[in-house]
Amino acid sequence: MKMIKAGLDFGNSKISCIVADYKDSSNINILSLITIPSFNVKKNIILNYENLLDQVNKLIIETQKNSQTKLNSINLNFSLINSLSTYYDSEIKINNEKISELHLKKIINQSEYFNSPPDKFELFNSIISYNVDNNQHFSAPLGNYSDKIKINFYKILSQKKYIENFSSIIKQLKLNIENYIPTPLSSSLSSLTKDEKELGTICLDLGHSSSSIAIFENNKFVYGDSITIGSNNVTLDIARGVSTTISSAERLKTLYGSLISSPSDDHEIIEIPIISDDRNNFKQITRSQLNSIIKPRIEETLEMLWQKINDNNFSKKKLTNVVITGGGSQLDNIEKYVETIFASSTRVAKPLNFLNLEKKYSKPSYCDIIGTVMYDSNLYKLNFLQNQSNSQKKQGIAGFFSWLDQYI
Repeated sequence: MKMIKAGLDFGNSKISCIVADYKDSSNINILSLITIPSFNVKKNIILNYENLLDQVNKLIIETQKNSQTKLNSINLNFSLINSLSTYYDSEIKINNEKISELHLKKIINQSEYFNSPPDKFELFNSIISYNVDNNQHFSAPLGNYSDKIKINFYKILSQKKYIENFSSIIKQLKLNIENYIPTPLSSSLSSLTKDEKELGTICLDLGHSSSSIAIFENNKFVYGDSITIGSNNVTLDIARGVSTTISSAERLKTLYGSLISSPSDDHEIIEIPIISDDRNNFKQITRSQLNSIIKPRIEETLEMLWQKINDNNFSKKKLTNVVITGGGSQLDNIEKYVETIFASSTRVAKPLNFLNLEKKYSKPSYCDIIGTVMYDSNLYKLNFLQNQSNSQKKQGIAGFFSWLDQYI
């Protein structure tokens, strides 16, 4: 069944809105995708609420006009800056009984699944694996006989005040938020292939003012996080390092920047404007000077992301695939640099080919917003709990308390 899906992304350098005709995650027709520059957000903090509200309102109106669609709800990307990842588990002994939904519900009910601190907002909460008599499974092991069952969970919490700041803008525009999606998950949905998600892959999104990481394993989203360093930090380092304008530094990074040196770099001369009120004031630098500024910042960024992986024990799993996306992935030879630091095969990813995007949108920098309309909430819900929830609605209050007596 086809439906209209819309997504919104608040970036530090741009705001994006997308509308798509969605049948399933492999059958999507993009009706409209609009991006506008914005500098009203920094590290999940809104710098100018009224300006941002006005920008989002105009963006929504323009997107609706382009797609010829009236929007009622959207999926909202949310950065994982200042977020908290937690892993938890719960188990029961069943004495060689046949595993049923009753057992799984009992395990979930005695876990932390329904508990979150009052000042935190739950961005993601799902099962990542099951242990049946110490054997690992990645789908519900219903029908098996077992003595002991354990369920392993992954939860991401964000500070509620940040969520409320952005959701209040959406509510003022009379839109509902259908799903909150962690931005690293969104980026990986539009850039990772089915095999990459199954075999185990690290997805790095190198954005303007932040960089994020997502890890998929056994087709499960098992980790996501962000750091507050992005490609704009490289631009600012260049501007300060060679005393040029920010716009000139961005141009230098894009046209001449590279992470792999060659002997000719010492002899390649680049002319750059000097910061002054005289537009005809230039100086010369070599390409090797430029690259000596870029490399330390990129190395720092990648090592911080690698440390996130290491701190959460994923380095022990020896994940051998890395996918890079985001605007920062366009830096020359970055995949070779990532291969060295992560000791993994690496590719730079744009949105998946089957989406048949216009050329201007088929770029790594659009992966985060495109992922918002590829997100399928049903893949992360616990079906047996969902079924129970539906039956509760039919049974009413008496049925609900009857369920409590039965499962707790």
